[in-house]
Amino acid sequence: MTTVLLDGVIRTDYGQFDLTWSDDGGFDGDWDRFFAGQANGLVGAADPDGVYINIARRSGGSPVRIVLLDTPPGDPDASWDDVVEVSTVVPVGVDVRWQTWAGEDWGRLEAIVPGQYRVRVNARGRDAGSDGEFAAGAVDWYLIELWSAPPAPDVIVRTGSDNAAYWHGEVGDRAVTR
Repeated sequence: MTTVLLDGVIRTDYGQFDLTWSDDGGFDGDWDRFFAGQANGLVGAADPDGVYINIARRSGGSPVRIVLLDTPPGDPDASWDDVVEVSTVVPVGVDVRWQTWAGEDWGRLEAIVPGQYRVRVNARGRDAGSDGEFAAGAVDWYLIELWSAPPAPDVIVRTGSDNAAYWHGEVGDRAVTR
């Protein structure tokens, strides 16, 4: 079964989108804290207070869909240019929410209960999002899938955009402290 938790155009600043469960959560610019030990540069899951997702469009609106799955998804659809998977743990006694930069926009994700999760972020149009910051309509799209799973290393499943390749090279590979 698939439970849709969010499906809408989310207006971001600085391309910041977080899944968080702490008042202290949310990306604060500390790449090492969010990407420590990870190979990818798009989805930071090393911080215990949440997961940072780098949206290609710096400002403006990008369609974001978040779904909770009962079982692991199959292979990602070929229409998604960039796909990354990470693991995270949602602790007991927290409220899970999504939020944009500085908490400007947010919403609750009440169906996510405490436990271990795998998070797959699928992206399409990252190059257009990076280049089309002031475009009138949507130019990049995101599907965030979550399912119960034991912790595992992050995986870059697919890189099809120059934008994702840049971020993987710039922020990823933090297995060794820089």
